[in-house]
Amino acid sequence: MSGAILSFTTMAVAGRAAAFDLDTFEIMFYRSCIGFLVVLAVSSVAGTRRQIRAQKLGLHFIRNLAHFSGQNLWFYAITVIPLAQVFALEFTSPLWVLLLSPFILGEKLTSARILAGILGFIGILIVARPSPESINPGIVTAALAAIGFALSALFTRRLTRTESITCILFWLTLMQIGFGLIAAGYDGDMALPSTQTLPWLVLIGFAGLLAHFCLTSALAIAPATVVVPIDFIRLPAVAIIGALVYGEALDLWVFVGALVIFGANYWNIWMETRAKRATA
Repeated sequence: MSGAILSFTTMAVAGRAAAFDLDTFEIMFYRSCIGFLVVLAVSSVAGTRRQIRAQKLGLHFIRNLAHFSGQNLWFYAITVIPLAQVFALEFTSPLWVLLLSPFILGEKLTSARILAGILGFIGILIVARPSPESINPGIVTAALAAIGFALSALFTRRLTRTESITCILFWLTLMQIGFGLIAAGYDGDMALPSTQTLPWLVLIGFAGLLAHFCLTSALAIAPATVVVPIDFIRLPAVAIIGALVYGEALDLWVFVGALVIFGANYWNIWMETRAKRATA
């Protein structure tokens, strides 16, 4: 989890630095190219390339389009609003997962999940404090990014029933190269990374893959009730970086709203865990 926190925070800082020269579509294209090469190299060394197969391509496409949309919205949001605000709204993604899972995975929508969703929405209102003056494109895109990440997680869960992690990552990076090329190059004006921007793109590519690897590994080692509270450290960590590096003000209400969102997530996980133990 320490590796995941460091990687997610690094990706936010690197994304903001790369955005001075490239738009979000270009960042995603180059990041996906780097990720694709990393997946090929690691799968070759690990001997898992044979697990890559052209099955469930429709599901891969939907999953990767949701992730591509969410990631682009996230990269845009970190350039226009404080990092702490982006991360606080990103924490609503698990709540969207539990609310949307009945429609995508056929899971039951329990009263605990409904209450967690309501609490999470209250947390969003505290973070965003909607008014004609406070609502801006950054807040909207950060909130929509959380929905994109939730859809990506749900379709990933469906894919893991039949497909390996190597296969999922292969099609993730390959398809997003295509999405990025179309979105960034449709107008015939696609910028090449400068010598100053290229290291940031490499850092984004490695940090993104490492973050998800560390998070997945943590969930394999420890229960979610242990992992989720540690993941919450991302918010104060990125808030401090935002204050020290970018001079962003520390907004108390962002922390209050994030704490409500975290509480909703953790309470739902605790209730789900207790229910499983009761039926075991």
